[in-house]
Amino acid sequence: MLPIIETYQPHMLCSEDMWVNLALPIRGSSLFDRIHEGLPISFLEQLATLVNIDMRVLSISVGISPSMLSRRVKAGRFTKAESDRLYSLTKILHAANDLFEGDTKAVSRWMTTPVRGLGFKAPLAMLGTRVETEALLDLMGRLEHGVSV
Repeated sequence: MLPIIETYQPHMLCSEDMWVNLALPIRGSSLFDRIHEGLPISFLEQLATLVNIDMRVLSISVGISPSMLSRRVKAGRFTKAESDRLYSLTKILHAANDLFEGDTKAVSRWMTTPVRGLGFKAPLAMLGTRVETEALLDLMGRLEHGVSV
């Protein structure tokens, strides 16, 4: 009898539970459409609640100023570019959630505290560019696998 070979499943950055709670598809054309139409304000509110970080802090981390956030609240929706950055933030927050095994207090503390592996910047301060976001994901991957930083 031949051994059973499991089908390769790529490691997901976000658990399906988080995506379900946020009512956002994990990938595919539905995700693309949602980002293009702009995520609703409720997305940021739910994300902030899930990770226990104030939504104003999260919005600033992705370049949405308090005055812009007020305008978006009135409009009820984020722009395509803002939605894209919020999607990246969601990936980061889930990777942190995986790193800290679901401990939202640890995630919140780590995301807002300067980290040596990031040049003593807080992870939430590392979301301004794709390069910083990739560096943050890389650091969390190394920490997750016990690779020295």
